[in-house]
Amino acid sequence: MDKSSALEYINQMFPTEASLSGVEPLMQKIHSEIRRVDAGILAAVRQQSNSGTKAKEDLAAATHAVQELMYKIREIKSKAEQSEAMVQEICRDIKKLDFAKKHITTTITALHRLTMLVSAVEQLQVMASKRQYKEAAAQLEAVNQLCSHFEAYRDVPKINELREKFKNIKKILKSHVFSDFSSLGTGKETEEANLLQHLSDACLVVDALEPSVREELVKNFCNKELISYQQIFEGAELAKLDKTERRYAWIKRRLRTNEEIWKIFPPAWHVDYLLCIQFCKLTRSQLVDILNNLKEKPDVATLLSALQRTLEFEEELAKKFSGGTTNSRSREYGDDVDDVDEGENSNKRIVSDIQKKYEKKLALHRGGGTEQDKQKELLIPGAGFNFRGIISSCFEVHLTVYVELEEKTLMEHLEKLVQEETWETEEGSQTNILSSSMQVFLIIRKSLKRCASLTKNQTLFNLFEVFKRILRSYATKLYARLPKGGTGIVAAATGTDGQIKTSDRDERMICYIVNTAEYCHQTSGELAENVSKIIESQFAEKIDISDVQDEFSAVITKALLTLVYGLETKFDAEMIAMTRVPWANLESVGDQSEYVNGIISILTSSIPALGNLLSPTYFQFFLDKLAASLGPRFYLNIYKCKQISETGAQQMLLDTQAVKTILLEIPALGKQATVVAGYSKFVNREMSKAEALLKVILSPIESVGDTYRALIPEGTPLEFQRILDLKGLKKVDQQSLMEDFNKHNTGIKHHSMAPTVMTPAPAPPTIPTLAPTSTSSSTTTMPGGAIVSREDVLARAAALGRGAATIGFKRFLALTEAAKDRKDGPFRKLFNP
Repeated sequence: MDKSSALEYINQMFPTEASLSGVEPLMQKIHSEIRRVDAGILAAVRQQSNSGTKAKEDLAAATHAVQELMYKIREIKSKAEQSEAMVQEICRDIKKLDFAKKHITTTITALHRLTMLVSAVEQLQVMASKRQYKEAAAQLEAVNQLCSHFEAYRDVPKINELREKFKNIKKILKSHVFSDFSSLGTGKETEEANLLQHLSDACLVVDALEPSVREELVKNFCNKELISYQQIFEGAELAKLDKTERRYAWIKRRLRTNEEIWKIFPPAWHVDYLLCIQFCKLTRSQLVDILNNLKEKPDVATLLSALQRTLEFEEELAKKFSGGTTNSRSREYGDDVDDVDEGENSNKRIVSDIQKKYEKKLALHRGGGTEQDKQKELLIPGAGFNFRGIISSCFEVHLTVYVELEEKTLMEHLEKLVQEETWETEEGSQTNILSSSMQVFLIIRKSLKRCASLTKNQTLFNLFEVFKRILRSYATKLYARLPKGGTGIVAAATGTDGQIKTSDRDERMICYIVNTAEYCHQTSGELAENVSKIIESQFAEKIDISDVQDEFSAVITKALLTLVYGLETKFDAEMIAMTRVPWANLESVGDQSEYVNGIISILTSSIPALGNLLSPTYFQFFLDKLAASLGPRFYLNIYKCKQISETGAQQMLLDTQAVKTILLEIPALGKQATVVAGYSKFVNREMSKAEALLKVILSPIESVGDTYRALIPEGTPLEFQRILDLKGLKKVDQQSLMEDFNKHNTGIKHHSMAPTVMTPAPAPPTIPTLAPTSTSSSTTTMPGGAIVSREDVLARAAALGRGAATIGFKRFLALTEAAKDRKDGPFRKLFNP
């Protein structure tokens, strides 16, 4: 420590004069510690000195040991080199002797094989001249093996001579075998008992020769067998489409008759298999010529009969040469189309059950059959030929007449079904679907089954396009069945142009059409899915029925809108009655008006049936469109009234509340409580516009402009002037109010609040939206000069809406007090929580 630290330490140890008495003990303690440290240092120095000496000795000993090891390694290396040189000297003569022995052994072996080869070739020549095929076959194998040992001796003249001689012998054998086989099928096999055995031995020779010899022999045999077939069926009598079945009978008879004779061929040659391939190719060529040379379109029955017989023959060949198993894909889709027949006695089975059945069958197919398919290909080595379609594919381009006939038949069935349709469901039915739709899909599935049994290529795709046209035609007929509005000069003159009048039966029919279109939409998609599974893969991606589904969706939309338009037409009389009420002359506020009772009667008579027949999704759509129509229409109808007094406005406000209540109760009337809560908000928003308008009419003349701006911020001067007309103000009295209104609305952009009333049109109606717009100031100057806030105006308007400021409304309150004691009735609903 530095001096300052030392001084601080001493002062800390002896802070007072009395503490100096402890200096002596402290000094003794310090001296004792110094002595202990010195002793430790001395011991460490001595130990270090001894360790350094010992380390030097160990290092010197290690260096000496390394030097001795290096010396011994050099000595061992020198002795190893001497030993290697000695071994090489000893083995020099032995190596020469070993090479000599190897060469002598190779020479002896080659000479021995050469002798065997010469002898074997001579023997083979004798056997070939005597046509001893059985012995020659074994000898050929031996000569081939011997010749393989002399591949490296091609430059030796003797070896080349033997090889050329062997080639000539093989040519002689080939010519003898082909000559002997030419007698097969001429009847000599019955005259000469040993001919078949002789030819069987010849097959052994052919196997011993090159593979090309066997291929040539089998090809010649097949061509010879088919010469008579070609001559028979190229004649004018049998070269016809209706004689197709006789072709297949000929080859089957030929195979059956010569089965025993053809056993001379080894099974590995697959002679009958190759003969059938040649027969199929030749038959296809002849049928193509027959079809192309037809002067007129082929008869559909004859064409389909020939195609059916051809498919059956191809299936027989496939079974015969694939271990007797049928094509798993054909079985699966054959079962799929067979399921259609079950629907004849159960037309009411819904499409979801059908879909589950198909999914189950598809799962079963995916679970098995793989190993069988693999084993099937191994039954005939190298025979990957597919008989299915080898002949029948030539019919494909000529099946347009079949597709045309199917389309004509389906269209006739459709017309008949639509004519016989009652447009009612059977009693006790739970599907609420028209029976004609089920019948349409039944005949389509039958047609699909017929076509799938014939072809799964272009024709099936063309037939699928026919199915789409049939379904589009059915959708058109459903669309045409919907009630239409009045048209023509008379309808225009009477004001009924575009109006749709519907009875209770019409409303039920429209619901059936909605459910039927939904069923067709779903089932057509499943039809396309099934066709894509059946049809060949190159056409599967083209299978699309979305355009047909779109047409059925359009039918659903049109039908639901027609329901709304029909109810609108029923409301016409009530809306006219509303405008004819003497609102300016009402003396007191009573129960709800008669036109409101009419609206309630219309809804309570129609809605329960519609809710029972429509699904929740479509019932919700219907309700949204109905509210979007009735709310704005009721609002606009207020403007059509001539003049509304304060008492009349109060009565109309009561009527508005009653209309809103029945609209909110529509889901309960339809027994569909699952309708979303958004519907209630939508109804409240639409009907609140009419309530706001009536509150403006109820407001005092001096504050009507401020009340209008507060409750209807989007209002226009034209609408404000119409409200003044409803209040019964003269043009002179309106001028000052209009000037004040325009002054306060300068610089504010207004949008017309008048909603669009639904008219019969395919497009959904425009639903008006009343969104409050911001104003430039939150305060308003009254005509008397007083400045009031926006909140004061709203509060006053609300009070006016409740009628608290008028004597007439006191009578209204008396009526409501009496109505509270009633247990039922539409007026009582106003007081329900």
